[in-house]
Formats: sequence, structure tokens, C-alpha cells
Amino acid sequence: MLEYEYRELRFARGTSRSATRQALAEHAEYGRWELARVRLYPNGSRRITLRRKIIRQTRTI
Repeated sequence: MLEYEYRELRFARGTSRSATRQALAEHAEYGRWELARVRLYPNGSRRITLRRKIIRQTRTI
């Protein structure tokens, strides 16, 4: 079974789309995060949830 770890990012109302896109691209490229959920609130702020797989190593003898 796959296990994931999650990270939540919040962007204020005044944050541009390009700045948000650049931040998400950096997380995806360097941290191997993938987009799990985007929530846009009525006041214009965004809450973005990222996830990545947890890789467990099994012990071999």
C-alpha cells in the first residue's frame, strides 16, 4: 500500500498566478511533490495541498 506525506501551502489574495505557478513548479521539480488539492476561497486566497510518496526501504539479509 502506498503511503503519502502531505504539505499545505497558502497563498494570499494578492499573490499572482505566475508566482504561485513558479512556487509549485519548484516544489514539484526539487522536492518531488505532486498536486493533490487546490482550494480557492471567496476572499481570493488559495490553499494548495501537495503530496509525495513515502518510500520505505525493506531490510535484506
